[in-house]
Amino acid sequence: MKSFISFFTLLALKVLSNIFYRFKIQWPTNGKIVWGDIRLLVFMNHTSLFELLFIGIAPVTFLRMLSKHMVAPGADKTLNRPVVGKLFKLFNPAMTAITRKRDDTWQQFLDSVAQDSIVLIAPEGRMKRKNGLDLEGKKMTVRPGIIDILEKQNQGQMLIIYSGGLHHVQVPGEGFPHLFKTVRANSEVFDIAGYKASFAEPTGSAAWRKLVLNDLQHKLETKPPSQTV
Repeated sequence: MKSFISFFTLLALKVLSNIFYRFKIQWPTNGKIVWGDIRLLVFMNHTSLFELLFIGIAPVTFLRMLSKHMVAPGADKTLNRPVVGKLFKLFNPAMTAITRKRDDTWQQFLDSVAQDSIVLIAPEGRMKRKNGLDLEGKKMTVRPGIIDILEKQNQGQMLIIYSGGLHHVQVPGEGFPHLFKTVRANSEVFDIAGYKASFAEPTGSAAWRKLVLNDLQHKLETKPPSQTV
């Protein structure tokens, strides 16, 4: 029953996204997306909770898969919000509330990840503000949590969506979003096993983790398109 509610919520979000927004997506040139093989969906350049709009670009068959196999970490303060929190739990009943610290909540999330799971994550772990920094005025960086997930996943594809940013739609802390805007993104797809093996250090080692983190940080800084209103 929960998967049906999740599916119809995702489907409704897809329809509404395509009614009120236009998408300009640069699809991967480094490989072909096999939607049925995606096990890790990564959103880079996290600027707004309205990144849910990107559901609008996903095929309906993939939404059905998400409704059955999606797992995602969510900030506890977001999931505790009366409206936004309920919406997130509707489209993903398996969403795990985590704190900003690497504590038991993060381990509980990792324990929920199975080989057939489709993990959704924004690896910066917080939102970029209009000044290009996070809420505390610090540079946006990729957090190591995504490396923990990659260590667990050994099959399927990783799809990375590089958002052009959604401050023209909604700035964190503002009210109702602006409608009829263009949403831009670039994307890349990787075979997870091949990506993990592409670094010149043993998988799982401290040196390997550092190389992967540096690579993802470079992608965060260079891959997103510029967003014009």
